[in-house]
Amino acid sequence: MQARFKKYILDFKRPSGTSRGVLRKKETWFLILKHQGRYGVGECGLLRGLSIDDVPEYESKLQWTCDHIHLGKETLWEALAGYPSIQFGVEQAFLSIEASHPFDLFPSDFSKKEKPISINGLIWMGEEAFLHEQIAEKLATGFNCIKMKIGAIDFDAETALLAAIRKKYSAQEIELRVDANGAFKPTEALAKLKRLSDFELHSIEQPIKQGNPLLMGTLCSKSPLPIALDEELIGISDVTKKERLLQTIQPQFIILKPSLVGGYKGSAEWIEIADRLGIGWWVTSALESNIGLNAIARWTYTLGNSMPQGLGTGGLYTNNFESPLSVEEGKIHIRRHKAWASDLIQRLCT
Repeated sequence: MQARFKKYILDFKRPSGTSRGVLRKKETWFLILKHQGRYGVGECGLLRGLSIDDVPEYESKLQWTCDHIHLGKETLWEALAGYPSIQFGVEQAFLSIEASHPFDLFPSDFSKKEKPISINGLIWMGEEAFLHEQIAEKLATGFNCIKMKIGAIDFDAETALLAAIRKKYSAQEIELRVDANGAFKPTEALAKLKRLSDFELHSIEQPIKQGNPLLMGTLCSKSPLPIALDEELIGISDVTKKERLLQTIQPQFIILKPSLVGGYKGSAEWIEIADRLGIGWWVTSALESNIGLNAIARWTYTLGNSMPQGLGTGGLYTNNFESPLSVEEGKIHIRRHKAWASDLIQRLCT
């Protein structure tokens, strides 16, 4: 078996704001396998400034992976602890080379019968007028679950926007999720959570920065608003430590980004523990191209979670790859009348 990797730069259609800054471009890497005329492709979706494997030797580790591809998926996954995005790329690539088509992973009614997955509509940070514009667009296109990133503009302006949404749409009509990306100071977090609870929000992701489980646990016990852990899960690969973290914090939800937590296997470990502890969860993409999004969405469907998932990021880029993925009426579909670009494998290999 031969293996190689290729770097690819995704260009945002418009700058997208988070509490960590404004995104204009997104680096990603593809792991490409070839064996007896068959190809396998996996996306290694590194997120600068967030992924635990955002380290200078990242590309050398990709080369090491290619040089040792003969070790197989399971051995490589274990050897790549500390590089969750490469672990996920390896899982995808080996599934891909064994599939009937390189991107036909996890055949199910999602791909065979066009059964959709409910997703949330993502609202990016920005000026107030831009936020209103995004919300109007998401509602007009059929979303009934909206996720809004907060923490970049004035908190009073953000709460005013939430109040305006709630004045027009009840919690039964529109489910609102917010994501603080750790933007709240510990001293002000509980007061802000109490203010946000006035708007009947579904949940808030990561109100304070990760790395303070005792304080996060206190917030989860006192908050009038359900808390979901996101960044808190990054960098924890040992199963015992995963269980200890969830037992300590006891969040209402966890959010799984396979590229950040060790792919399918790493995510499945979190899910097993969460289910046992009575903690809810959903799956979210992490700004991958349509190749990685396809790999996440097809797997997510097999999990049978009816909550809206976070899989609506495929339309963010000007140079994404043509694919059968389609977002319609607040759901993501695999449309059989659409197809992957016929020369995609060739483009990735050159």
